[in-house]
Amino acid sequence: MNKTIRYVLWVISVLFVLLMLWYFLDIVVYIVIAAVLSIIGRPLVKKLDKIHIGRFKIPHGLNAFLTLLLMMLLLISFIMLIVPLFVQQADLISQIDKESLGTKLEQPAAEIEVFMHKYGALKPNENVEDLITDKLESIVNLGAFSNLFRNVLGFTGSFFMGAFSVLFLLFFFLKDDRLVINIFLAFVPEGMTRRSIRVMKKVKTLLTRYFVGLCIEITSMITLLITGLSIFGVSNAFLIGFLGGLMNVIPYLGPIIGASVGTVLALIAALSLGIYVGLGWTAITVLGVFLAANLVDNVLLQPLIYSNSVKAHPIEIFLVIIMAGSLAGIPGMILAIPSYTVLRILAKEFFGDVRFVQKLTNKI
Repeated sequence: MNKTIRYVLWVISVLFVLLMLWYFLDIVVYIVIAAVLSIIGRPLVKKLDKIHIGRFKIPHGLNAFLTLLLMMLLLISFIMLIVPLFVQQADLISQIDKESLGTKLEQPAAEIEVFMHKYGALKPNENVEDLITDKLESIVNLGAFSNLFRNVLGFTGSFFMGAFSVLFLLFFFLKDDRLVINIFLAFVPEGMTRRSIRVMKKVKTLLTRYFVGLCIEITSMITLLITGLSIFGVSNAFLIGFLGGLMNVIPYLGPIIGASVGTVLALIAALSLGIYVGLGWTAITVLGVFLAANLVDNVLLQPLIYSNSVKAHPIEIFLVIIMAGSLAGIPGMILAIPSYTVLRILAKEFFGDVRFVQKLTNKI
């Protein structure tokens, strides 16, 4: 077969596969989530496989099921721990004295109203109260509630379908650690099998380091934030610290989101207790704790996780995350480093003779 025709067919095949992956994106996401969770659960399966009670050895399939069950219990425990905190937060909001708060905010609201009139944000016969009321009436209506109800039902159905799919795939990925590799090899030409196996092994090694490091970073940040906020007596320290640490899954932007949400939660807690004086100090305290914790994260944790685990320069990682965020927003920033790691390994294996690729992949 003519070499040009062969290349054309190869390109068409790749485009067709990419189109199918895009069309069945939900299924691809389920597979990726299950594969990542299997990487986390695989060490436990191996530990259980080594257990012997006399001549009795626990079957490998049962070990995979026990690991899956333990991961489910951890998830359920997490939900049972975090949901009451959100319920408590809602209760705190309901305890805020609206009349006292309104009295305290009269002067700032009047100043804001004068400012908005001055720059044309409000019409001469409008005030801030009327503007807020109109906005609320436009949001809270029957159509909005019916749409919300339909969206909740749709999300619930999609969530349970997705959860079942991930758990089903996860069990078999835990049971057979070569299953993911075999699925990948099914789409690879026979002549590239050896190279593809090497790629999969490198991907598994580097991504395992990355995800383990990311879990360590998030746990460390949660601990630092809760400890710091508790020392300064900030209410809701556990919830603020937990959410703030969890936001670190979003590179660079996550700490800003976490600090903003944490400040709002701390102010709500203070208002629910009738504390109207010193709100500025409360906000400064929360922001200061987040700043100190993120300095530790930037100096100690991130270089270890983002640079050493995936063998890339910090500037390289920064640029990749920024470009991914520009293309796909927050999901792109979260997936930037794992995706870039896979692309670098593929480039080194199949385009290793290109000088630019050699420079990018000389550490892996």
